[in-house]
Amino acid sequence: MRRLKPEVMAVILAGGRVDELSVLTAHRPKSAVPFGGFARVIDFALSNLMQSGLELVAVLSQYRSFSLINHLGIGASWDMVGRYRGVYVLPPYQGFGQSSWYRGSADAVRQNLDFIQFHEPETVLVISGDHIYHQDYRKIIEYHRQKDADCTMACVEVPRDKAHRFGVAEIDDEDGETGGRVLQYREKPEKPEFTWASMTVYCFKPKVLYELLEANAREDESFEFGRDILPRAMIAHKKIYGYKFHGYWGYTRTVEEYWQTSMDLLGPSPRLPMDQWGLRTNLDHRGIRDYQPLKVGAKAVVSNSLIYNGCVVEGTVENSILFPGVQVKAGAVVRDSVLFFDNVVGRRAQLDKVVSDVNVTVGDEVQIGSGASDLEAGVTVLGWNNQIPAGMLIGAGCTLYPALGPEKMARNRIADGEVVR
Repeated sequence: MRRLKPEVMAVILAGGRVDELSVLTAHRPKSAVPFGGFARVIDFALSNLMQSGLELVAVLSQYRSFSLINHLGIGASWDMVGRYRGVYVLPPYQGFGQSSWYRGSADAVRQNLDFIQFHEPETVLVISGDHIYHQDYRKIIEYHRQKDADCTMACVEVPRDKAHRFGVAEIDDEDGETGGRVLQYREKPEKPEFTWASMTVYCFKPKVLYELLEANAREDESFEFGRDILPRAMIAHKKIYGYKFHGYWGYTRTVEEYWQTSMDLLGPSPRLPMDQWGLRTNLDHRGIRDYQPLKVGAKAVVSNSLIYNGCVVEGTVENSILFPGVQVKAGAVVRDSVLFFDNVVGRRAQLDKVVSDVNVTVGDEVQIGSGASDLEAGVTVLGWNNQIPAGMLIGAGCTLYPALGPEKMARNRIADGEVVR
């Protein structure tokens, strides 16, 4: 019996660390960073694929893959288990032929062309695993096929003063608000002329993708889709279209962007309506499904916050997100903060504008952050497995590396913006 060919194979780029996220990616790739009180960043791409009916997925992972592999499992949380479907984690390997560490996003795909070619898909969908958005990929695939494009890239409009941080395209008005032909593309230009930013969502004709990847490997020392493959496609006069996306798109490349995207979940009409997106996650990862219900003390105060099961709140929580297992002791105040799994905030401690990784204990009467009146101050980031001694003062915009020993904490104060390694 002849094996059925999939119409679409999805390839998720999930291997990067991203230095700008500091200690949040010290022990995990960006795609595995916790988000939204219960999920991981990669859950958005996986949930989009599931809801788009795309169930054959290759995940290209390299940097500290354990947490990502542990989270993905066999793909059951996204119903991607069965014949002709599944989630396959493809780390770099050594063996016959050209194989090595992935040298970039394009090189990661090139090194796994044998996996793609074995399945012989009609369309290859390459997406980033580290953005926050909700999209039906069937629409961009349909547009790609309708235009008989060699490559179709999803783009979102960004403010001109921020466009220099992205690859940006000039798209004509051939199909109005839906999209059009890509006339020019620039990767992170100093003075951007266009404001349609690449979302790192690409549809390719397989033959064109193979051709561009192999040509790039022969002739270039850089191996990124935005920096190398798209410009090469433009030079080769390939038929490239831009599909215009008009929904929310969270670009969480820096700590400040991660914090702001998290804050977009809050309020009576949140900018990020995650509760409407049908987001799936692996509830077995870190035993989320096994936590007890939330407990709120008689004198606790909670306002404009997302607090999940397993939390015990006896103090005050304002405008914050608490992952399962967080404890806020009596008299403590947590404000404008994101606390990952199993944090403990001691009595009469105060946290303002803090992002704290897993298993951090904040001692009694510790003060961290900017104070409620100064939201322009930087975000303070606490690396995982830290023990903050009682009475310590930590300023705004500070960074504490993971698992600092007692000698690093033997001080009364850490000044604004200080980094402790």
